[in-house]
Amino acid sequence: MRVVVLGVGAAGGRAARQLASSAEVSEVVVCDREPGRADEVARSLGPVAVAEPWRADLLAGADALVVAAPLTTALAGFGPGALDLTVVEGALEAGVAVVTVADGMAEVEGLLRLDRMARANGTVLVVGAGFGPGFTDVLARHAASGFEVVEEIHVAKAGTGGPACARQHHRALGDEALDWRDGAWARRAGGSGRELCWFPDPIGGRDCYRAGLADALLLVPAFADVRRVTARVAATRRDRLTAALPMLRPPHPEGDVGAVRVEVRGRRAGSREVTVLGAIDRPGVAAGAVLAVSALWAVAGGFRRTGAAGLAELLAEPGAFLAELARRGVKAAVFEGMTP
Repeated sequence: MRVVVLGVGAAGGRAARQLASSAEVSEVVVCDREPGRADEVARSLGPVAVAEPWRADLLAGADALVVAAPLTTALAGFGPGALDLTVVEGALEAGVAVVTVADGMAEVEGLLRLDRMARANGTVLVVGAGFGPGFTDVLARHAASGFEVVEEIHVAKAGTGGPACARQHHRALGDEALDWRDGAWARRAGGSGRELCWFPDPIGGRDCYRAGLADALLLVPAFADVRRVTARVAATRRDRLTAALPMLRPPHPEGDVGAVRVEVRGRRAGSREVTVLGAIDRPGVAAGAVLAVSALWAVAGGFRRTGAAGLAELLAEPGAFLAELARRGVKAAVFEGMTP
């Protein structure tokens, strides 16, 4: 298997490492816009990896493309610009499976619109295969398997991965939030709806707020009967006050330990019950593992259908996917306690 990894920052670098250590992979081609970064990553991975400047002909003979870089073109260095799906469209037209770490609403909406193209070319486009969305979608699908009817899904996340993730987190707090409520989309102000969410230790309880998060866009199509889907992100008062401004200082190359929490409410054996799953890890590490396993499954035909969708919609066997992530060091936990 030959895999091209576009963007080898905190998540993409880990994805390349996970792929290079997989028996199915014969070659990993790494590309990055930062001079020298791809060469450094390739040297660390050994003979299975090669560094190349990005060009479309790298897709010739490739089985999968992992996009771990933003799909927006920067405008004069200030925030995101126009959505550019050229790379993804080229891969799909060539019949190459694509896995993206995209978590911004504009990116996710744009990628989901490529569903028809992916289906026509008989390939898979995995949208949002990071820590959250991504790992959170797998947790939601796994938790839902214990219910006859899924009524509500509530996602919360804390922490960021590399600089691109930190910038997206910063922007999201100032953007309009999108919730799913009783069969319709509801828009809410970013930074509103404070809720104390409990994550696995040592993160513990954090105040979480609505934000411009794409989770509902990926979860709603995966659960036909779901009535409510929300997503929140942990933030401090300073985070909320500065969300409308450019970041005052460059983000750290990789964030601290983060966490995700997924609460699924539904009906089982005639009663209403709640399941809460979570995970704690460095977001870049967890995202890299999700990207790599998604690419391997996409090529091996491990998903239930072709087309563009999130992992909650594509996975038929979430338990097996979680088992593979656990084998690679990324593990989930079950909340055991009282949920109001």
